[in-house]
Order: sequence, then C-alpha cells, then structure tokens
Amino acid sequence: MQKRNDFLSWEQFFISVAHVCALRSKDPNTQVGACVVNDINQIIATGYNGLPRGLSDDDFPWNREGDYLDTKYPYVIHAELNAILSARTNLQNCSIYVTLFPCSGCSKLIIQSGIKNVIFSDDKYADTSDNLAAKKLLTAANVKFRKAKKIKITVEAEVG
Repeated sequence: MQKRNDFLSWEQFFISVAHVCALRSKDPNTQVGACVVNDINQIIATGYNGLPRGLSDDDFPWNREGDYLDTKYPYVIHAELNAILSARTNLQNCSIYVTLFPCSGCSKLIIQSGIKNVIFSDDKYADTSDNLAAKKLLTAANVKFRKAKKIKITVEAEVG
C-alpha cells in the first residue's frame, strides 16, 4: 500500500481552522482566529476577534486611530479570549493555534488557563514592546511558542 503524503498534518489542520475562524471577524484591518486543542487532538473551542456577544458590529467603531472611544480597542474582544471563554472544560496542557501572535494581555490569559503551547501563523508585531513582554511572560511560565509551518489551502464552497 502506498503511503499518502497529501493529507493535512494535525498542525496544518488546526492552524487552518484558526484561519477559517478569523474570517468571521468583522474587523476590516486585522482578522484573527484561534483554535484550542487538547492533548488528544480534539478541538475544545474556537474564537475570533469581535464585539461581545449580542452587540451589533454596526453600532461600534472599527477605526485604528483617533480618540480612544472612537476606535475599536475599548470594545473588541481578542480571538484568544473568545476561545478561552468558549471552552467548557479545563484547558490544562492544551495548545492554542492562532493566526497572530498573542498580545501580552492574551498571553497572561493563556498562562492562567493552563494552555502550554502557542502555535501562530504571523508575528507582525515582533519588535513591539507588547510583543516582547508577551514572549517574556510565556517563556517565564514555560509555555512553548513557535511559528506554524506555512501551508496553502484553497477551499471552495457553494452555499445554497
């Protein structure tokens, strides 16, 4: 029997799920998705960056600059927090797959929840103070983090 090499690895599968979750975000600038997985490769929870449940995306700003209350920052919940809050089980020793390296606030939540691995696609804020603080926190808490291997997946779906 010939060995198949064209299937998705677990890492590719879970990082792909995070990218699909990101598509749910209404943020016009940065769509972020997250997927929490336990140690037997079961998806525990997913999340994306967006407003709190029940609030309309049309009633709040999505600006990145301007007066604080006229920007998205005081209103949007990050993908990691949404995934952690959606979990209905203990996250001890789980992994989180994210499309963007977590900020320091989300890193603290990841540590506190018991997640032990962070696998990310993009680290576009790598040189910022917040990103360096996030990495320092994760390292000190023995939470491993690494960049996911690049993959390209094309999905076509017809909605009837």
